Amino acid sequence: MAGAAAEQRRLATVVESWRDRAVLVVGDAMLDEWRFAESERLCREAPAPILTLRRRITAAGGAANTAVNVATLGGRALLVAPVGADVAGDELHDCLDRAGVWDRTVGEPHRPTPVKRRMLAGNQILLREDSGEPDEPLDDDGVARLLTALSCATEELRAVAGGAAPTLVVCDYGLGALPAPVRAWLFAHRHRYATVALDAHDLADWRGLNPTVVTPSFAEATRLLARAAAGFGAPPTPTRTGGTGLHLDHPPSDPTDGPSELVVGTAPGGVGRAPAGPTGEPTPGEGRVAMTGDGLSVTGAGVTVNATVGEGVDRAELAQARLAELRAHTGADVVAVTLDTEGAIVGGADGAHRRSHSTPVPASHAVGAGDAYLAAMTLALAAEASLPTAAQLAQLAATITVSDTGTCVCRWEDLLDALGGAPDGTAHPTLVGTGELDAIVADHRRAGRSVVFTNGCFDVLHPGHVRYLEQARALGDLLVVAVNSDSSVRRLKGADRPVNPVEDRITLLAALSCVDHVVVFEEDSPVGLIEAVRPDVYVKGGDYPPEMVPEASLVRRLGGQVRTLGYVPDRSTSAIIDRIRAQAAEGAAGQATRTTAGQATRTTAGRAAHTADRAAADGRAGAVRPAVDPSAAPGPEPTTTHPTPTPTAQSLGRTP
Repeated sequence: MAGAAAEQRRLATVVESWRDRAVLVVGDAMLDEWRFAESERLCREAPAPILTLRRRITAAGGAANTAVNVATLGGRALLVAPVGADVAGDELHDCLDRAGVWDRTVGEPHRPTPVKRRMLAGNQILLREDSGEPDEPLDDDGVARLLTALSCATEELRAVAGGAAPTLVVCDYGLGALPAPVRAWLFAHRHRYATVALDAHDLADWRGLNPTVVTPSFAEATRLLARAAAGFGAPPTPTRTGGTGLHLDHPPSDPTDGPSELVVGTAPGGVGRAPAGPTGEPTPGEGRVAMTGDGLSVTGAGVTVNATVGEGVDRAELAQARLAELRAHTGADVVAVTLDTEGAIVGGADGAHRRSHSTPVPASHAVGAGDAYLAAMTLALAAEASLPTAAQLAQLAATITVSDTGTCVCRWEDLLDALGGAPDGTAHPTLVGTGELDAIVADHRRAGRSVVFTNGCFDVLHPGHVRYLEQARALGDLLVVAVNSDSSVRRLKGADRPVNPVEDRITLLAALSCVDHVVVFEEDSPVGLIEAVRPDVYVKGGDYPPEMVPEASLVRRLGGQVRTLGYVPDRSTSAIIDRIRAQAAEGAAGQATRTTAGQATRTTAGRAAHTADRAAADGRAGAVRPAVDPSAAPGPEPTTTHPTPTPTAQSLGRTP
């Protein structure tokens, strides 16, 4: 256990060391859009579900998400990429601003911003719609402006780093952001960057860059080997081989599909184990990929494997066998082949390799996990970490991002938490008192963290609160939530509030991953706490300008800024409480109706029982009458005296 703790502290020290590392990201930027819907019936026109849209969120994608991950992992990220002058472009700029990425994108009025829209129901992706792929390459003016932006951004980061060479990340997903003139410029200026990472669909286009690390998917690696076997000439012509071999064709032109996502443990059909045998998940536009080893042969037409020889040998062994060739063809010091369901295989110049493994998750949880992997790998190598350390941190960063549906982003704090906390002694409990808060914040500030502060009652925690707090947390490195005490809530909201006592409210808030510290205050206003914390960003919920926030003047006088975040539609504590009360009233009315009906039923039943008892009594009396001999002569019926029965409580329908 002591050895494991020491190893975690060593890894945490590496994560601490890359903070504020200057990183320039260039490539294909896009917008990820997630539409969450509900479906309860099929439409009449076709056997298709009718979807009711409940929530829509957007996130940076492609090179933009790599930049976001660099920023949230603690680096200083700057993005250069062509972005359309459209609504999607505006939303992408907002995503970059929220994450703290230095936005140096180049506006292209005549080119749309690529968008990937996913429609989900019950967290299951039903369809994906892609739009915005440019029909024409960048014109000369666009190329010139992009090259100018690259040169200026490089010098800007160099100045910020005190003259040190920045790190470069190239993300080429075939969407036209990196045409031949831009590639040539990067080749010629390779010496201006200390560490260079490359993630490209077609690595053959980047021979001559000599990057520090490349991160191809298994299919991209096999494509490069096929291109190399063909002499890197014209695109190979697909052919077929006979016998028992399996073959992967390389079409003359592969359709672009955005970044090669590292799907962390995604098994076909959802959560589960990867299938055994020579099958695998292809990159879109390609056939099946064989998972074999010694039976591999590479030709200009693709990759052919012998199914019999390769049976039971996974893709990691196949990739490991070709790491040296991949390094030679790319000129990279490090090659990391990502294997979706099976993690990654990483090799360096010394010939040693490292295998990392992944955890099964639904596919909707793993979108963009490869961007987190690339960002962490780049930062670790830029911080001069060893290859095994860089590979371990990259896989960990990718794995901890896949806990929920959406585009994956790994935070510096989450990575440290997974390693047992910060090594500099700044780890503190989530629930804190007002007297210790200023000292805790001072510790965080010494570690270079920016502080975000918000306050509220948070009486009945709901998705609107969670979304609000997540957005607030994205504005800095640390989120402090101040919660009104029970007496304060009563003064502000009325005698019937709060619904939940403060102990319950702060426990729920402290359980949220986006909340770093929770503190309770007795006053009606958080002014005292604001003066103690001196937040870098003060956040309030509402659709009004920051100038209308009562505490705005104080925050600005203390050197902070004020941000207002819009409410999530149809989500509020008052609405939830009103709904609960309405349902309770309906339930009480229904119970009263049932009680009246039950009383009426019991009265009717009592009367029926009384009648039955009288009939039974009469029957018992009749049973003592003498039988008449049918053979006797007809005559008057004999007279018999009957005693009068005494009525009982049961015969009268009463309880004795």
